[in-house]
Amino acid sequence: MVTTLYLVRHGETEGSRQMRYKGSIDVPMSEKGFEQIRSTSAFIQDQLKEASYAKYAKYLYDIQSSAEKNKSLPAQGNLKAPENEIIRLNAVYTSGLSRAATGAKIIAALYGLKPVVLHDLRERHFGIWEGMSFLEIREKYPETFNAWAEDPLLYSPPEGESTIEVRDRVINVLDSILSRHPDEHIAVVAHGGVNRIILCHVLGIPLENIFRIEQDYGGLNIIEFWDKYPVVKLINGTKK
Repeated sequence: MVTTLYLVRHGETEGSRQMRYKGSIDVPMSEKGFEQIRSTSAFIQDQLKEASYAKYAKYLYDIQSSAEKNKSLPAQGNLKAPENEIIRLNAVYTSGLSRAATGAKIIAALYGLKPVVLHDLRERHFGIWEGMSFLEIREKYPETFNAWAEDPLLYSPPEGESTIEVRDRVINVLDSILSRHPDEHIAVVAHGGVNRIILCHVLGIPLENIFRIEQDYGGLNIIEFWDKYPVVKLINGTKK
């Protein structure tokens, strides 16, 4: 059985060009962000259509192989046709932050679904650093900034989360989602940090390399889970 995950980063947010640590701050998408998510929605539809064609091609191949083996067409009922001509998303998950939840609603609506909110999909909480820029943090909190620079995985900003803590909750919720949807197609609309953690996990990449993985606004990642063995089909894709 293969479960296919369509992992999406939310669209651009208001004030994103200011390069501030938003984390758990609930910032809405910008108009450009809406455009990005609509484009990603169409991209997912394209990918589902391709999967449908591949499924039907396999069905036809099985018929032909059976006919060649038995020197006749198989009896009706021996081969089961695909139940639906076009594969659809079976579920959409998101965090409770509006920049992700709004995008999830846009994607889910195309399939008559309502997004399921799982708060463990939220972005990292940066504590007292939230709302500040990189330079502001370095100037106002030099000691905590230096501690973070020395150990970015284990160090957590005051009142915030460490990267390890975020990883633990994100991978736990990912495992929970996958267990609910064997052999189905599901979408998760989340955040840059969350998506990078998932990609590091499925690729077996050390977490200290997390920022070597690009995640653009509206970027699409596709991961197939063959039982529990992940195969990454696409990273940070956008519709051309």
